[in-house]
Amino acid sequence: MTTILICTVGGSHQPIITAITAEKPAYVYFICTDRDLATNTPGSNLQITGIGNCIKAKFTDEAPNLPNIPSQTGLTPEQYTVCITSSDDLDQIYRDCNHAIKAAIKQFPDAKIIADYTGGTKSMCAGLVMAAMEYEDIELQLITGSRHNLVAVQDGDQYRMFANTRGIQFERLIAPYRQAWTRYAYSEAEDGLRQTAVPQDNDLRAQYTRFRDLSRAFAEWDNFNHQGALVLLQRYASILPADLRGYFDAAKRLNNDDLILREAAQLLDLYRNAQRRAAQGRYDDAISRVYRLIEWTAQWILKTQCNIYTAEVKEADIPEGLTLSKHHESGHYQAGLFAAWQLVRHKTKGKGAAATFITEQENNLRNHIKVRNLSILAHGFEPVKASDWQPIQLWLEQHFVPMLLAETANVRLKELPKQLPDTYTL
Repeated sequence: MTTILICTVGGSHQPIITAITAEKPAYVYFICTDRDLATNTPGSNLQITGIGNCIKAKFTDEAPNLPNIPSQTGLTPEQYTVCITSSDDLDQIYRDCNHAIKAAIKQFPDAKIIADYTGGTKSMCAGLVMAAMEYEDIELQLITGSRHNLVAVQDGDQYRMFANTRGIQFERLIAPYRQAWTRYAYSEAEDGLRQTAVPQDNDLRAQYTRFRDLSRAFAEWDNFNHQGALVLLQRYASILPADLRGYFDAAKRLNNDDLILREAAQLLDLYRNAQRRAAQGRYDDAISRVYRLIEWTAQWILKTQCNIYTAEVKEADIPEGLTLSKHHESGHYQAGLFAAWQLVRHKTKGKGAAATFITEQENNLRNHIKVRNLSILAHGFEPVKASDWQPIQLWLEQHFVPMLLAETANVRLKELPKQLPDTYTL
């Protein structure tokens, strides 16, 4: 395979000679500096384009005694390009190196490209590394060797070493999907990971698989597929990072065989789900979930404490003064949200957290539900705004959630579950 070398050139010629001699590239892009405008000191391009003897064999030599690098390595003018860049402007160096890489890819599309960052200023080395890391197939190389001091590797002791960048490239690859977690966009993270190449390194492949599976687990959870989430979390139960370990127990509660406990856990989970939609700025979705939460809470209380099902209310259970509609097909009496809460107040005889809540908060509840009714997702045409959601969120925190926790405490659920994670640690 044809090899193309891109290398930064500094004050020492020997690492460049070593790289060219070892690789025998078909073409070389030399990243060099030009003459310094302030001091008029020659740039590193002199080592490539200088005439006659232009390089000192040793820094201690009084005068140049070696020809330029192409002459020493047998490169013809048709086999190299000199790319002039800044000595310390990292942004400019990065752009120039990136330009050289793109030129190499365009001119030699099937070649192996090696970027050698041994020579040049620290900024030149950094710029080439940064540019090369943007391309998965470019190999990074360093000329190094045994060191007798902290100044430089001694001539004759140099050897090539390819930089291990797999971990760095993997972190860069998954960075957008870590970011997706901060927005609770687990499906986005999973989809993105599935479309990326699986790392060949065993350790990185294991990290990739775990990240993808856990993204899928929380995507399923966020979409109310609690069983699917539990199955995926169970695979990693013994090795889950500490910050994710508690979610396994929460997932088990959402799939508990005790139907009363499971439904209580699902109510609390629905509240967290609504908060996530609000955090994403999806306030119409958030208020729709809140509506369902308030309605479902009444249904759960009636079912578990009064043996009343709002879809099939017995005529004997309808208190005086409460009018319920009949379903047009089944003929059963049915109780919507407000009627269900009236049943809660009546059937619990005004005692308990739920009865106290509806007695004290009925008017506030009606006012907040109006926001949902005007939503596009209900009966209106106006989107729910942040200014609409904020007072509802405050009311939920101060009045509704404490009532709900007082009721779920009867089945040993005394606290809200932890919100789903917004960070991921491999």
